[in-house]
Amino acid sequence: MMNNDNQISVQTKLFGYIGEEAGSSRFSAIINKMFKENSQDTMMIPMNIREDDLYFTISNMKKSHVNGAVISSEFVDKVVELVDEPSGLVKKSGMCDILFKEGEKLRGDLFSLRVLSEYLKDVMASRVAVIGVNHYAKAFSFLACGFSVSYFNENLEELMEFTKELEIANADINRIAQGMEVDLSAFDAVLDFSNMQTLNMVSKLGRLNLDMKNKKQFSPLKQRASELGVEYVSYDDLLESLTQKAYREIIK
Repeated sequence: MMNNDNQISVQTKLFGYIGEEAGSSRFSAIINKMFKENSQDTMMIPMNIREDDLYFTISNMKKSHVNGAVISSEFVDKVVELVDEPSGLVKKSGMCDILFKEGEKLRGDLFSLRVLSEYLKDVMASRVAVIGVNHYAKAFSFLACGFSVSYFNENLEELMEFTKELEIANADINRIAQGMEVDLSAFDAVLDFSNMQTLNMVSKLGRLNLDMKNKKQFSPLKQRASELGVEYVSYDDLLESLTQKAYREIIK
């Protein structure tokens, strides 16, 4: 059992929370409270890591006392090449947000987009607009069963390649770019997974508007949602669900 002083013993199972601003995130504190409440001798340690040090940190984990790590959003596409045993979803999407050390190998999986998908189901979202074609867009598309999804991107050719790669039949593809007026009010949820610096071409947003940006990252969607007076949901707003899911994965 973890003691009241939250001290680490030789037997304590250690996990890292890896990010550029890991120490300022509540992720570790929330999940450590769960470990303590359930009398588990497990602790998550926030690890502030620069991108230049990521390879060294992950590679050394294989021979360290750390049993795995949760990866913050800015690094999820950068750790995939360091994973020895990626899950099917990690392979298909090109992103990984949780690592488990097994012997001297790292097994990688993806939990945050599963949380997002379940959240959308819980709030009765049916029609979903996805902006962008990055790894988040890929992962969500693989988990989008039950949703009616429309895809938006600046470059239509790039978007067509995206839907072809993912084998999305009869995909609803749309262009979104500066100089246009785009109305997304017909959608229950708008997911911004793009690298666009502004969404001022969007005249109306959806009922819910989400990205997986943490509070330290600039969010054009948050800015536009504020301007239009509609609801915005960030990574930090999903922390309770994210930590619960990570907790279940860790104690399996």
